[in-house]
Amino acid sequence: MLGVVVMAYGSPATPEDIEPYYAHIRRGRPPTDEQLADLRRRYDALGGTSTLRARTEAQVRVLQSALGADTKVALGMKHAAPFIEDAVASLNDGCDRIVGVVLAPHYSRMSIGEYVERAEQASTVPFSAVTSWATLPAYVDFLSSAVTDALDGMPERTKVVFTAHSLPARIVDAGDPYPDEVRATAAAVAAKAGLAQWTQWSTAWQSAGRTPEPWLGPDVLEVIDDLARDGGDGLVVCPCGFVSDHLEVAYDLDVEAAARAKEHGIAFARTRVLNDDEAVLRALAAEVLAA
Repeated sequence: MLGVVVMAYGSPATPEDIEPYYAHIRRGRPPTDEQLADLRRRYDALGGTSTLRARTEAQVRVLQSALGADTKVALGMKHAAPFIEDAVASLNDGCDRIVGVVLAPHYSRMSIGEYVERAEQASTVPFSAVTSWATLPAYVDFLSSAVTDALDGMPERTKVVFTAHSLPARIVDAGDPYPDEVRATAAAVAAKAGLAQWTQWSTAWQSAGRTPEPWLGPDVLEVIDDLARDGGDGLVVCPCGFVSDHLEVAYDLDVEAAARAKEHGIAFARTRVLNDDEAVLRALAAEVLAA
């Protein structure tokens, strides 16, 4: 039997889980009172916790349906139970091969690379992985349709900005493909949607970590400020690096970025994200089988 470990970032299931979750992200170091209060404030704005867990489980159900009864699918998360190692352990017994897939389209050694390494080390049977689906045609089609829909009714001078989670800028010097993969997604979607580069679309970053070192930029909030100075009337944000409506989308964009745009009098829209879209997830299941 084929085993498939579907990997995701993870999120706190209850408000009480927020502090240990944050400490796990910080590799066991407890957050400061200020850091914890800020994260709680963000979750409180969304009702107390993130929707990420429920949306991830919905995605796993679609993948299981697409892969069929001859495939055993297990969910493993990076920062919350069940962890990646737990999921792989449940597949080792009874599966003669395991394929890993991460619910994130763009490869970086700091993100997908870590997921895959943890899964491979835990596997006792042959292991392979889907390491990138940045330009999966079904995903490009989905995002192109989302951009077109979001532009409907926006002012004529509206720019589309494709965003993904920022990472430490040192990855560029290390030759990490992550920035290029994000640009590849943006370029493919923009071409399909008929957008002209720079005048109508660009890429930016969001949700950078709060550490002293530089992170990839420009940040989407800086882009909004620049657009206001340049006389732009509207902004559509396509969070192509995220596959569900969770904290980085529902707060960082729908609350913070929308508020910044409103301050400048700029019309703001955010495209829908993947969630449990069946067409894309079935195409991703085909990539799993190919791997």
